[in-house]
Amino acid sequence: MAYPEDLLSQGEQVVIHKHPHWKMLLLPYLALIVILGVGIWLYILAQDASGPWNTVSSIAIGVIGLALIAWLFLAPLLRWRTTHFIVTTDRVMAREGVIKRTGIDIPMSRISSVRFEHGLIDRIVGCGTLIVESSSQEPLEFDDIPNVEKVHSHIYREVNDNPLDDYRASGATAPYTQQGPPPDPRGR
Repeated sequence: MAYPEDLLSQGEQVVIHKHPHWKMLLLPYLALIVILGVGIWLYILAQDASGPWNTVSSIAIGVIGLALIAWLFLAPLLRWRTTHFIVTTDRVMAREGVIKRTGIDIPMSRISSVRFEHGLIDRIVGCGTLIVESSSQEPLEFDDIPNVEKVHSHIYREVNDNPLDDYRASGATAPYTQQGPPPDPRGR
């Protein structure tokens, strides 16, 4: 799903839009398999019982199973689906949450450094933690970013490959929009 265009500034374009890596869903899927397996096994055992306990125990097993599936599988799946990491031409954004939405925007001009970390498992599955340092006091960490090295490289290039550096290196002055207000057309 693309990031909504109406939430972007004029001229701003989405460069990277990612959800956390799928490894975030390994434990919820494992929990789903275990819950379904145990639920089926208990349902079969309850069918061997005779009398009214058969129906009551089957309903109880179903209700408990559905509650566990909602808590251990559906909630993490929804959390994964509603977590977004976006890099645009102007800023780095993170959005997360279902009921309570939270977000942060970091303008590219405010980023002082960007780095990444990934251990052995992260390297095997292709993800890592992106750490962005800006003018704020604490660095911001974004966990489970897919292809973290490519994202790191892209942000680094956006931050450090400033077109005004070409002007300064050639000895030319920057355009008037960067030095101050435009000249008055009436000559005043």
